[in-house]
Amino acid sequence: MYFISNYIHIENGFIFENGKEVFSLQNASFSNFIKEAYKTFDGNYPKFYKMDDLCKLAYMASELLLKNETEKDVALLFSNNEGSLETDIKHQQSIQSSATYFPSPAVFVYTLPNIAIGEVSIKHQLKSESCFFIAETFPTEYMYTYAEYLLKANKAKKVLCGWVHYLNGTYKANFYLVTLNGDLDHNTNNIKNITK
Repeated sequence: MYFISNYIHIENGFIFENGKEVFSLQNASFSNFIKEAYKTFDGNYPKFYKMDDLCKLAYMASELLLKNETEKDVALLFSNNEGSLETDIKHQQSIQSSATYFPSPAVFVYTLPNIAIGEVSIKHQLKSESCFFIAETFPTEYMYTYAEYLLKANKAKKVLCGWVHYLNGTYKANFYLVTLNGDLDHNTNNIKNITK
């Protein structure tokens, strides 16, 4: 049997850890909110400022769950319903006009949603299984089954699952860590409760 050892919810200027508010900055833009959260909880990874907003959100949610983690065999399973659309639009705007054509490599690199997984893996030196799924809503059943498989097949010691959405200034992250120990059973009902 596996457990959800910790979970994070980030939305509308709030961060909740295991259901308890740990940070808030209401009525702030996402940019201000995420920078202040970063300074409060981490502040020691300069590459953070180069990331696109989707990556910053995934990084922050992951960081809160992995900050004291010594295990390096952690699989990463992320999902959302828009991929990297926010950055795709910015990249398209940079190449749309022949008069102002100037594609930026710094923007282009974030036109794949799985770069968020890459940023988390680099920070925590993870070389484990990873996948980014695009689905209409959080794929509870699939994430549950995949996480269970990875653990039972000894392909990972822990699994970090997450929904990470950023588009047009709206954002939401629901992340949880599946482990061998914890208070909350790893089952679809609990996953649905913490990812709604």
